[in-house]
Amino acid sequence: MTEISRRGFLAGLGALGVGSGVLGTGVGPFGVPSAYAAPPVGTGTTLEAAAVPLGTSGYRRLGAGPGWPTVVRTELATAHAGREARRTALTSFVQLTDVHVVDAQSPARFEYVHPLVGAAFRPHETLTTQGLVSLIRRVNGLAAGPHTGRDFDAVVTTGDNTDNKEHAELEWFLTAMNGGTLTPNTGARGRFEGVQNSGNTLYWNPESPVQDRYKAKGFPQIPGLLGAAIRPVTSPGLQTPWYCVFGNHDDSVSGTLPSGIPPVEALYTGAVKLEAPNSEAYVRAVARALTTDPRSIAAVLASFSGPVRLVTPDPKRKPFTPKQFMQAHLEPGHTGPGPVGHGFTKDAADDGIAYYTFELAPGVVGISMDSTNRAGFTDGSLGAAQFRWIEKTLTAGSSRYYDSSGHLVTSTREDTWFVLFSHHTSDTMGNVLPDPARALEKRYTGKQLVALLNRFPNVLAWVNGHTHVNAVTPHPGPTPEQGFWEVNTASHVDFPQLGRVIEVADNRDGTVSLLATLFEADSPYAADHADFSPAGLAALYRELSFNDLHYEADRVGTPADRNVELLVPGRP
Repeated sequence: MTEISRRGFLAGLGALGVGSGVLGTGVGPFGVPSAYAAPPVGTGTTLEAAAVPLGTSGYRRLGAGPGWPTVVRTELATAHAGREARRTALTSFVQLTDVHVVDAQSPARFEYVHPLVGAAFRPHETLTTQGLVSLIRRVNGLAAGPHTGRDFDAVVTTGDNTDNKEHAELEWFLTAMNGGTLTPNTGARGRFEGVQNSGNTLYWNPESPVQDRYKAKGFPQIPGLLGAAIRPVTSPGLQTPWYCVFGNHDDSVSGTLPSGIPPVEALYTGAVKLEAPNSEAYVRAVARALTTDPRSIAAVLASFSGPVRLVTPDPKRKPFTPKQFMQAHLEPGHTGPGPVGHGFTKDAADDGIAYYTFELAPGVVGISMDSTNRAGFTDGSLGAAQFRWIEKTLTAGSSRYYDSSGHLVTSTREDTWFVLFSHHTSDTMGNVLPDPARALEKRYTGKQLVALLNRFPNVLAWVNGHTHVNAVTPHPGPTPEQGFWEVNTASHVDFPQLGRVIEVADNRDGTVSLLATLFEADSPYAADHADFSPAGLAALYRELSFNDLHYEADRVGTPADRNVELLVPGRP
């Protein structure tokens, strides 16, 4: 069951102009409000405020809305009174996910299919680096968990760090995360050469008066925006050690096409950009290749008919391999706040192994998984070697666990708490096509991974991204102690553009709480269309993402998927 904190609920009602007397009638689907102390610090998180649209129709500006209350989730354990005063923080960390740093001028993109595949083009995609820098500033400003006050032990970015596996995108991502100045421009120096100054009405052309389909919905004309978007950006870098998880957009063309298809690979560093095919059948064929039939893309590209745009070639657009992705994190110039490699090691990178463990805090270990499938498609799975490694890792850190037959096994080992991280969620890990590099290796699904994790009482949570949706799911086991939580967080490229703080606390009453709090980037809610400063562009990034023609309101999730306290049984 779930319950909502009384203090947070009242705060939300007050901001909406509703009196507290309605508590006599309960709080709907979230049960009876509990006596829950307000966290000591909420500034800068969605406990304090969250973006809301102004007006009711058309292109809408944003403003500060009421904060979101903390919902107490008790499906896996009972919430005992007074736990706030007893609890001791075990760890505090930040999850960033799906930041999708985009080279919006790359010829190896398929923006023209966006009416069928919305993620193929976003009106705000020229501003992803400014958005990321603003998010980093927020993490640095928060510095500690809002409930326990514990300094952040780590930041974990759970995949789709780049949008189209380009070396340029990876360099911008690493520079932003570690600190330094980046120039989010490829091709011609100081000149934009992408679909947003094509004059084609399929796209938002911000600097042109052309009446495209976005301006028909109220999008503004902003002269000078594209030039401002490609100017140098300076990032302070994270002040907390950070770890990287591999995502499907870090591995596959457009997050779905397998690597090594010659016509696609040639597009990256070529001089031809296919901006506007003149055949609807061709667009449908490309959309089908991107969603259900990746192997057909070579033949489809060969059938292109329509005008092309000549652009300035750039070797920085060359796609990277998984090994090169990991090796880039190991470069001395990309160490930032550490650790060296951000989880990846040289030996593992040389072998193409993108999974590892790391210490979040004493007694709490993170397991970073690689859920991508090198065969392509957006969904993932785990190879047998990785699956066995996870089981071995959990067994080595458990004083008690259940074997595959359900029998309890005890040992003299000292217990470790585990938090697992991946890009994919449990229900987006059904792609069991053979890995081209390990064709005979069995692949495991998300459902099989859940069954494995349910065998270990010291698994607290599985934290992931990929869906661009806030969703918090309990995974109960055969006994109460075998349950764990799956925490899925919305992306930072699509509205509502969030990150999440997760604090783990021992309540000293036989339960452990995971206090998960969402936060937004450090940029104004009200975007000034004449402000081309980094903060001004980051504010516009958020506003445009809300007004995107492909915006999906349910990505924000229900209150029980946002700010939550998740109870699990403690050690027996």
